[in-house]
Amino acid sequence: MQLLIGTNNDGKVIEIRQVLNGLPVSIVLPADLKIQTAPVESGDTFEENALLKARYFFQKSKLPTLADDSGIIVEALADELGIHTRRWGAGPQASDEEWIEHFLERMKKEKNKRARFVCALAYIDAAGITYTFEGVCEGIITPRLEADYLPGLPISACFRPDGFDRVYSAMTIEQKNSTSHRGRAVHKLADHLRKTIGNSADM
Repeated sequence: MQLLIGTNNDGKVIEIRQVLNGLPVSIVLPADLKIQTAPVESGDTFEENALLKARYFFQKSKLPTLADDSGIIVEALADELGIHTRRWGAGPQASDEEWIEHFLERMKKEKNKRARFVCALAYIDAAGITYTFEGVCEGIITPRLEADYLPGLPISACFRPDGFDRVYSAMTIEQKNSTSHRGRAVHKLADHLRKTIGNSADM
């Protein structure tokens, strides 16, 4: 089965591929289908934005489609981040380095370092039926970057999940996917796919 992942974020693709590895799924990306546009993320929640993206790319490709919307909710910053995470602060055109520098500088002023990552996944199957899955991970923001990070995922280098002594990006992809917001959501999708498409490679 071909599965379109509706994102151009390389870091997200790497993580999703790892969880879905072993399933009878052939992953394709928008660029593979020469889809060069993306929808406006006008939803008020992570789930609404994930659905917007999944429906957009499903209509463009006519393939089973997966899209996610995710972000971080930082207690000290109230509603500043959340669905606006990447567009916050340094702006949507900022490089990973510019964004994370701005974020860490802002966090220096805050005593409360508690945060949680949220991921909403929307999956549309070949029949056009839509499913949603969510993953959440609680943790703290560290004062500085503690590891390198995957492209498009700069905050993973300064978010330490509860119960662990290292930040996301200091973990192997397998370790991160076992506890992260996106990993938890994609594992739920993987369970769904196992039940619906089976484990036959002839799909």
